[in-house]
Amino acid sequence: MRHRLRGVAMLLLGAMLVGTAGLSLGSWYGGRGTAPLNVERARDVAAELLPGTEPTGGMFVRGFRYGVALATDDFGSAQAEFHYGVRADCALPDQIRRNAASRGWQNLHRLPGDPCDGWRVEADGLVATLTHGATGWTLNVTPAAPDRFLAATLLGTLLGAAAGAVLFWLVARRHPPVPQLVRTLVTVAMLPGAALTWADLPDGLAEPVWPIWRALAPLLVPLWLVLLLVGRVVLARRQKPTGPAAEATTAAPETSPSAGRSG
Repeated sequence: MRHRLRGVAMLLLGAMLVGTAGLSLGSWYGGRGTAPLNVERARDVAAELLPGTEPTGGMFVRGFRYGVALATDDFGSAQAEFHYGVRADCALPDQIRRNAASRGWQNLHRLPGDPCDGWRVEADGLVATLTHGATGWTLNVTPAAPDRFLAATLLGTLLGAAAGAVLFWLVARRHPPVPQLVRTLVTVAMLPGAALTWADLPDGLAEPVWPIWRALAPLLVPLWLVLLLVGRVVLARRQKPTGPAAEATTAAPETSPSAGRSG
């Protein structure tokens, strides 16, 4: 019973590790082809949704996560913020709701807030979100995820989980110490990336998680190669008999010439 539970735990470990890598790969592939966002386009969106209202400040941020620069057509590649200061009334939410509806923006969602609710609208591959915070009203403009993003992410996760479970199942059928060696190598190589990915997922997939693996690759690949070499040496030593047992198996027994003439 304990051996069976241990085998199930190993299958789940392989599915989790490789499935997390598959999730990141699927989100990267599904996020390709995102509508690019630049400063001019972001300003046009702000002027279209809040005409006649000048922002008091703002910033434009290029996508850069875990030391990896995102391409212009990657999901999460850019973000623009426009600040409108503290206002006592709820004119801005009413204005963005009316203008978004009249100009063909879709997927209007009310965002609960204090003192007034904000809004989230989407059109032409862009998402605009008006929220209220400690510094006042802020309009965020970001590229929307492509239609295939969620499907590609789920498919990558399922394929990765299946591949990880099959890998650990096949390894478990080998003679020791091969299963322990392979499981150790795979776990050491993938656990840091998997842990950081899951730590980055509480906010959903609003931010790309695949740069985690690219950022860790320069550190994990040499470590994995060193562990692979050490494991190969250990495996070779275990397979090669040593000591008195090796001498007993390698030394041929001597036969006396007179043994066959007795009698």
